Amino acid sequence: MPKKIAYLDYSATTPVDGRVLQAMLPYFKENFANASSIHQAGLVSKAAVEQSREIIAKFLDAEAEEVYFTSGATESDNWAILGVIKAVKEKDKNFIPHVITSKIEHEAILDPLRQLEKEGVQVTYLPVDKKGLIQAGDVAAAIKPNTALVTIMYANNEVGTIQPIASIGELIRQANRQSRRQHKIHFHTDATQAPAYCDCGVNKLGVDLLSMSAHKIYGPKGIGALYVRQGTPLRPLLYGGGQQGGLRSGTYNVAGIVGFSKAVELLKQEKSKNKSIKRLRDYLISRIRKKIPSIMVNGDLIKRLPSNAHFIFKGVEGESILLMLSQKGLAVSTGSACSSGSLEPSHVLLAMGIPPELAHGSVRVTIGRQTTKRELDALIKELPPIIKKLRAMSPLSN
Repeated sequence: MPKKIAYLDYSATTPVDGRVLQAMLPYFKENFANASSIHQAGLVSKAAVEQSREIIAKFLDAEAEEVYFTSGATESDNWAILGVIKAVKEKDKNFIPHVITSKIEHEAILDPLRQLEKEGVQVTYLPVDKKGLIQAGDVAAAIKPNTALVTIMYANNEVGTIQPIASIGELIRQANRQSRRQHKIHFHTDATQAPAYCDCGVNKLGVDLLSMSAHKIYGPKGIGALYVRQGTPLRPLLYGGGQQGGLRSGTYNVAGIVGFSKAVELLKQEKSKNKSIKRLRDYLISRIRKKIPSIMVNGDLIKRLPSNAHFIFKGVEGESILLMLSQKGLAVSTGSACSSGSLEPSHVLLAMGIPPELAHGSVRVTIGRQTTKRELDALIKELPPIIKKLRAMSPLSN
């Protein structure tokens, strides 16, 4: 068992920043009261929740009352989709809603949409190009009179491509201005991978709903948020205590909320590190290309998260590469951590036109604030002999 792991899977999760942990600790011990209690101790916790809501709202260029805390991005995504569609259907019982999304969304988007399709909701799955990019014009062309929701991810969790959300938002605004539309089109983006690197101002993006998660930005797991623009129809997923205006019941995770807001607060301060992260990523791609033949680098190399490097090693299974690197103390991924137990090839890579036999050979390397050149050099050293050995064993390369 290696004593020290070189962690290169930051898109799966990030370590909790020490400053975030310090901000959280008092709410596990001294200030542990329920934020819904009206006694003095409860009011201290409630104040921490509301201050955190203000911090996140400011980051989003939104109003505090538009920010709702959730258990994470999966809940936020499900709530945005199911909550909006339920609300518009309740308003007009005879209305059959239409939703536009893309083929490369996270399963937290695709699974609830599949469920809605079983209930009669129409869904259009837009294609992407070979770089994993959605064309804003394709969104506009897919709009129907009954389109109620568009949900497009901001940055892809596997190949790192950044989508033209602001352009899509403007096209949706133009469509909503048409006087003949009976139902407004609402726009949601899954921004889980975006906050550390992309502008998340909701007015600039033109979104009505936006999902976030703390553990992708050096905050704790189990806490996220959904931004909901005022006036957006939304029904609850959870019923119970009536917290957060009755829209999201459940005891406030005060320590998690405080940690989330501290992580958001630190994003601006840590933004200067993004250039060095990109330099390290580019160094890795360059060295791997020189040392290993018959590889592909996937995703757009410009419209891309600076932390993401995604490779396909032809003739090799990605899971085998991952396991052999793990034995060397190097932690990487074959794609989304949420679907790592699946033996199916990545739906993202298939949507990009990559054949299944090649998609199985994918490896995602994602770096972060603590990544060093020494760690990347270790990967660059260990990877070529592993690929050579696996190709010699593989019938796919013979």
